[in-house]
Amino acid sequence: MMEPIKLGVSACLLGEKVRWDGGHRLDPFLTGTLGQFVEYVPVCPEAECGLGVPREAMRLVGDPENPRLVTVKTGVDHTDRMKDWGTRRLEKLAREELCGCIFKSRSPSCAIGRVKVYGERGLTLTGTGVWARMVVERFPLLPVEDEGRLTDPEVRENFIERIFVFRRWRDLTARGKTLGGLVRFHDAHKLLIMAHSPRAYRELGALVASGSVCYPEELFAEYIVSLVAAMKLRATVKKHRNVLLHIAGYFKRRFTPDEKREFVEIIDRYALGRLPLIVPVTLVNHYTRKYGESRLENQYYLNPHPIELTLLNHF
Repeated sequence: MMEPIKLGVSACLLGEKVRWDGGHRLDPFLTGTLGQFVEYVPVCPEAECGLGVPREAMRLVGDPENPRLVTVKTGVDHTDRMKDWGTRRLEKLAREELCGCIFKSRSPSCAIGRVKVYGERGLTLTGTGVWARMVVERFPLLPVEDEGRLTDPEVRENFIERIFVFRRWRDLTARGKTLGGLVRFHDAHKLLIMAHSPRAYRELGALVASGSVCYPEELFAEYIVSLVAAMKLRATVKKHRNVLLHIAGYFKRRFTPDEKREFVEIIDRYALGRLPLIVPVTLVNHYTRKYGESRLENQYYLNPHPIELTLLNHF
């Protein structure tokens, strides 16, 4: 069984009373459902940089691309203090081998977007928290989200898919960067990639096929950048339908007429929004076992994350 996936998280989301008012923002999904499969590395930048609990509320002020972190009433600028602490904290996080981060939404220090910035031209909603910006710049490939967006089933599914893929990537590179290892990794993820980006599916396949054992560092670096970009793209119903029809081709010489009819009907019902994705995926898994289809047995598309997370059940 895979070891727990290590995620950075805003400490208040775990129930720690570190917010400006001495409270917390416990998130039951993070601590309960997802918490069964992950190990959290909690961080509260405001408390950890020495601002205390409770403390005066702060906001972002100035240029949305490079805002300052300033207290609301007294106007004290804590930006440099946060950044000095943050630089040291990032080095510690680098040794944690994180597979993702979950931030507190609307926080002037932690939000990864859509936070208020007060400037000369008025209020904007395009800012990023000071600490969150530092994390993203230091670890640009790391999957990140805020707990507010994770209430959306599609966003939640995408983020969790990405952290599991990133964990498997870390496991791959820890074993050594070999062409054979990359070929096996890509083969197991190719249908999952197709569901997010048919173009990336083709391009990454060509990249691996043309790979050289002489330059594994360059090959691995190019692959992971493209993979991360592809996995950020939304896996739409149309894309899933194309993958499922592609999978049907694996059984074209094995299906009975009734099985073929049933398979196509299930895909069509899914495409019309009458069935959740888990139904055709379960059917594929059934036929994979029934016919011993080895080309599908290792596909993470069919088992992208633990079934307990019920991520394929939404309409």
